[in-house]
Amino acid sequence: MLKTFNPDFTNTVKEKLQRQFYMHLLEFEIETVEIGLIEGTLVLQEKHKQHKGFAHGGVIATLADIVMGFAAVTLVPADHHVVTADLKISYLSPGVGTALVAKGWVLKQGKRLNFCEAEIFSIDGQGQKNLVAKASATMATLPPTATSPQN
Repeated sequence: MLKTFNPDFTNTVKEKLQRQFYMHLLEFEIETVEIGLIEGTLVLQEKHKQHKGFAHGGVIATLADIVMGFAAVTLVPADHHVVTADLKISYLSPGVGTALVAKGWVLKQGKRLNFCEAEIFSIDGQGQKNLVAKASATMATLPPTATSPQN
């Protein structure tokens, strides 16, 4: 069973999401915020696509990283940071449709590392879901005193 160390995790996630540059650039909308679980939707636009109208692999990977990272954020103390330590994506089919739905969850919680998974689905014009990609990530928890490395 997952345990949060931040009883106000919903507001913490909302505040951090406001500063999440790539999410806003993509116009990705988070719809579900629960302990260890994040889900959101991206309405596909031309800027998200590559040849033949397929969703760009970088867009899919970014969505997976966002939902898994924020799923981990729901568990850590409000003053801690979460960063991606490892990310693996398996592309299963082209992301063709009107939208992408990304769902990320924490599979195993730890003090310093959270092991997460995600699934990305495309939604076609009739509302049918098609699994586009599966992902796994290790999310590292950093204390509030963590600083950026100096060059």
